[in-house]
Amino acid sequence: MPNTKVTIIDDNQGSLRELEKILKMAGYTPVLVNDVLEALDTVVNNKPDVILMELKMTHKNGFALADAINRVFETKKIPIIAMSNIFKDEFKWLMDFCGIKRWIKKPFLPLDVIWAIESVIEEGNQRSMDKHLAEVEILV
Repeated sequence: MPNTKVTIIDDNQGSLRELEKILKMAGYTPVLVNDVLEALDTVVNNKPDVILMELKMTHKNGFALADAINRVFETKKIPIIAMSNIFKDEFKWLMDFCGIKRWIKKPFLPLDVIWAIESVIEEGNQRSMDKHLAEVEILV
């Protein structure tokens, strides 16, 4: 999707560069955030279409950051995709609570990343269309 801005939040420079390359090749505009303490400000200032975030980071974990992003009015509707090498069933309720829409288990293939991004964008488009159709129905 052209002009789709994806903020990548990860404290690992290697992962950031790999994801940047994947997203650029797919036509996305990546915004890289290496410092988790600056991530919320970057998201608020850039208002990306999607956030791709590592869960295990120093200083603040991805769950806490996702929760903080979802508590800000301007950013709470931005879909968040979590990345980690460890996922447990008990994480599912926590991801829902924090507003994480999808997760990708590491190591992943480039197509896994693209699929996750496309799916959350498509979901958002579908919700917008459903809302619009409901409003039209009320007017008729």
